[in-house]
Amino acid sequence: MYKELQEVTTQMTAPGQMFSITDVEVDGNKVRSWAMAPDSLRDVWLGTAHHAGADYLVYRDERWTYTRAHDEVARIANWLVTRGVGPGDRVAIAMRNYPEWLLSYWAIASIGAVSVGVNAWWVAEELRYGLQDSAPGVLICDSERLQRFSGIREDFPALQVAAVRVDEVPAWATPWSEVLATAPALPEVSIHPDDDACIFYTSGTTGRPKGAQLTHRGCVNNLFSVMFATLSQATAQAQALGKEPPNLLGGGGPQMASIVATPLFHVTANNCLAQTATVAGGKLVHMHKWDAGEALRIIEEEKITIFSGVPTMSREIIMHPDFSKRDTSSLSSLNGGGAAVQPDLVEKIARGARGAQPGQGYGMTETCGIISSASGFFLADKPTSTGVLMPVFEIKTVDQAGNTLPPGERGEICVRGPQLIKGYLNRPEATAETIVDGWLHTGDIGYVDKDNFVYLVDRAKDMVLRGGENVFCSEVEVALYEHPAVAECSVFAVPDERLGEEVGAAIFPASGTHPTGEELREFCRGKLAAYKAPRYIWVMDQPLPRNASGKFLKRELQQSLDIADAR
Repeated sequence: MYKELQEVTTQMTAPGQMFSITDVEVDGNKVRSWAMAPDSLRDVWLGTAHHAGADYLVYRDERWTYTRAHDEVARIANWLVTRGVGPGDRVAIAMRNYPEWLLSYWAIASIGAVSVGVNAWWVAEELRYGLQDSAPGVLICDSERLQRFSGIREDFPALQVAAVRVDEVPAWATPWSEVLATAPALPEVSIHPDDDACIFYTSGTTGRPKGAQLTHRGCVNNLFSVMFATLSQATAQAQALGKEPPNLLGGGGPQMASIVATPLFHVTANNCLAQTATVAGGKLVHMHKWDAGEALRIIEEEKITIFSGVPTMSREIIMHPDFSKRDTSSLSSLNGGGAAVQPDLVEKIARGARGAQPGQGYGMTETCGIISSASGFFLADKPTSTGVLMPVFEIKTVDQAGNTLPPGERGEICVRGPQLIKGYLNRPEATAETIVDGWLHTGDIGYVDKDNFVYLVDRAKDMVLRGGENVFCSEVEVALYEHPAVAECSVFAVPDERLGEEVGAAIFPASGTHPTGEELREFCRGKLAAYKAPRYIWVMDQPLPRNASGKFLKRELQQSLDIADAR
């Protein structure tokens, strides 16, 4: 089937075809790009108006057709313009996965402004940092985020606020009903492909999140990469089996329908799922919070065709006692993103999901989405891979000195292509360290096989990947060190069957102190989002082991600890 995949790729990327490839110059570097990709997300959004009366957004008993969504996007856009927002200005979105999140996103993109995706988990201190770093002119938030912001509002006297789904709106905020009462009008604006489209925050080496600047070019090219991955692999598999390829992106068959199960302030849900579904005229069903039983009800009642979430969600769906009781025949695939799909889960989906095929992608915020992707047979046959490299990317592996290694050798994976971020907001040094001569240093250790499939074997970055959320160890260490009873600490990943990884911390207490695990966890929750607080804490009776240069021997420490001894 790999021969078929190569042939299909050649055919689909040939000159004149939808997925033809051309060379473009980005920041002085020549890269491959999807030739037919629109110039901006505004163009993408305007091109979806023809879906008209089809369902677009669903939340509980509320529904938006494409016609209603376009009307409200134009109203939100016009309201922003009346508030002085123009091309290049930033607007922060801080809320759950409500339909208003996407409506605001499309409105902001359509006037050439920049969405700042605020992590909805952030506590007030983290929210303060994000707003100071990104300096938006407007904040659009729901009731929970409004409450958190109210405690730090005095630090942002000029910030205008729009309140979504808030019963009692304070005098200093604009009710959402007033926003939607604005006349629907989209101004004519000029957007360059390399203008910022949005800023998504990702963990940083200083313990503070970094604002990744995603461009219109990057987002639109990722959209084409996701569509190409879906169509090329389904077509190749069907041809190898002598079947007609399934209709996965609309155009005469059942409407594509997906659940928005992961946060829209990440590229997995926003760039890879929501934007693809929007172009295809698909339906996006929003959940208030994740629950596998509720997801199964939605799959049955809304005829969900593609489920995409972190792998633990797919695992919980197929292992749920209601799985055999619900009609899931509409599902064509159960996809994983934001974390690796474990090989056993690939097999469980392939064998037990009643027709739905497994899928996953490897990507980063820094690539606006996917780098490689695999689904169906290709993932089942290579379950430890992250999929085939997208045609618009170049890839290489390098050693610690930065030397390029021969094909197939393990090293740090570096990629170059049109989906790379412009850089990190206000972080020129971090940008220069991560993107060198147009090559993104991913921090992941891996290799590429003869079929152009990418494999990851380790992470060079010291990070915990907890249920699709990145937790940078240094950020947790910074918080723990603020506790007076902590003399030394080292934070690391602990394997977890449900979430992939959990946060673990080894503590050597200050002389005369006896901190408890719950005391330290509660302290962290006051400084960080709850998911970053260590689940496992070891209070050591000896100083933490170090190497000759004084650095903690983190891996040695991890291997020596028993979960049963954690507090």
